[in-house]
Amino acid sequence: MSVTSETLLSTILKSLEDDKAEDIVQIDLRGISPVGDYMVICSGRSTRQVAAMSENMVTRLKQEYSRSAKVEGKDTGDWVLIDTGDVIVHVFRPEVREFYQLEKMWQTGGTV
Repeated sequence: MSVTSETLLSTILKSLEDDKAEDIVQIDLRGISPVGDYMVICSGRSTRQVAAMSENMVTRLKQEYSRSAKVEGKDTGDWVLIDTGDVIVHVFRPEVREFYQLEKMWQTGGTV
């Protein structure tokens, strides 16, 4: 089943909203970086919430689209990276997000 990056993005945003993610930022990477079409950055209030939001999103993508995602950092729950191929998702605890400030780098046109 071929799924567009926009469809994936919509499902990811819905999953994060359902799980009460905070400060959700969506960044369009098309034409900026070859790593994906979109990046989503959000926060969870605790390591438990960060891990749960990540797990729920991966499960939802697998159930709805048979789409596997690469996940890094779920065991610690400070910063979880979910790579769906087309959409890269970063779920942070607020303090960790503030320290790295990823959205500032990407929103100012920075590249990796």
